[in-house]
Amino acid sequence: MRAALGPPLCERPPERRNRRPAARYNPLMSHTTPDGVTEYEPGEVHTLLEQGRVLLVDVREPMEYAAERIAGALLYPLSSFEAAHLPPEGERAVIFHCAAGGRSLTAARMRKAAGQPAAHMAGGISEWKSQGLPTVRFGLRS
Repeated sequence: MRAALGPPLCERPPERRNRRPAARYNPLMSHTTPDGVTEYEPGEVHTLLEQGRVLLVDVREPMEYAAERIAGALLYPLSSFEAAHLPPEGERAVIFHCAAGGRSLTAARMRKAAGQPAAHMAGGISEWKSQGLPTVRFGLRS
């Protein structure tokens, strides 16, 4: 009778589910967060800055900006941020950045709520530096 029931449970091969492997995030391409904010990797932002295709807005506080910044980034602290005061997106896309990505995501969400395209740089200036990208410190390039 055992043969009619198949092999004992301990002898059955594990079931295989038709699962697709998890999609891997391509760090060389932007993606969109669930709430519709475009998220860029630092290397991608660096390339876009060099091409003059983006306006990079630093939403950190003035003391942070004075200590170290990304060349070409404009300071607009989140503490006094109003999305309506930013220029509308024209030929250059607006991308926000901060120290680690939290404040820039908040600024991008505020811009999106104001009806404008919203983007931020994942990982902020910390990730930018960890990838060996240049910054300006105390008037010196590093």
